[in-house]
Amino acid sequence: MELSLRSIFILQCVLGIILSLSGLLQVESLGINYGQLGDNLLPPEKVLQLLKSLRVTKTRIYDTNPDILSAFANSGVELIVTVENEKLGQLMDPQQALQWVTSRIKPYVPATKITGIAVGNEVFTGSDMSLFDNLVPAMVSIQRALTQLGLQQYIQVSTPSSLAVLANSYPPSEGAFTPELIPIMTQLLQFLSATRSPFWINAYPYFAYKDSPSKISIDYALFNPNSGMIDPHTNMHYDNMLYAQVDAVIFAMARTPFIWEKSMLYYFKLSAFAGALQIQSEYMHVERMDHHKRLLSWFCVCLVTMGIGTLSY
Repeated sequence: MELSLRSIFILQCVLGIILSLSGLLQVESLGINYGQLGDNLLPPEKVLQLLKSLRVTKTRIYDTNPDILSAFANSGVELIVTVENEKLGQLMDPQQALQWVTSRIKPYVPATKITGIAVGNEVFTGSDMSLFDNLVPAMVSIQRALTQLGLQQYIQVSTPSSLAVLANSYPPSEGAFTPELIPIMTQLLQFLSATRSPFWINAYPYFAYKDSPSKISIDYALFNPNSGMIDPHTNMHYDNMLYAQVDAVIFAMARTPFIWEKSMLYYFKLSAFAGALQIQSEYMHVERMDHHKRLLSWFCVCLVTMGIGTLSY
């Protein structure tokens, strides 16, 4: 209990700092992971009260817990729910997907503001090739089920991946997916483009620093003043690792065989949400692309690396 109270206190302090800076940082909303592995957990109603007291408006859960979905009804808090990895094979079947959405999602919408379905979690991090093969077909079946039930206007379908999907991330302009993932990533991008859904990547600068503390400056990982690095191919200066990680993913996506529209460029809106960094794509003219809109404070990076909360702008 002492640890739980301490964690809540830390969360309150950090969120307080973020919210006090919200005018400067143009913060739209804050979100957190709502994990349920543990004992002496607060009931969902109490969790909702805590989130509201902290002005948290977004959260992600790792299943479709009916108690949580019911408790969050009419709260205004946005929820991303998760399809567990082991269910992907089952939900490839359109009828099974329709049944799943009918029983797990439809009864709660629109009272409960479910805005996203995370199909699997870091599927590409493991070695189960069946999950790789099942992922996009399961996403397609779930999307069709949402459309059949008239819910596609409320809910987006995507999947969060770890940075392990990259074969190379340095310098950012040489970012590339691992060769064996290029076919599935191309299919994934085609699906996300067709449905205007976000590409979610879990980016944790702290983990990179932890793995190579002698090569990576802690200031570079935590947005503190530092000399940074210059990408030799783009001449882009990076004064923190988060920017570099995100741009590496963007370059990796650009290298896939996916056919991008000639007159438009995907503008990648960053939103560190639910303990992860979401790269949400939306069509904008290239001249409106503003690199500096990606600025986040080091407070946000601390929040993300701690797995406590998130910042969206």
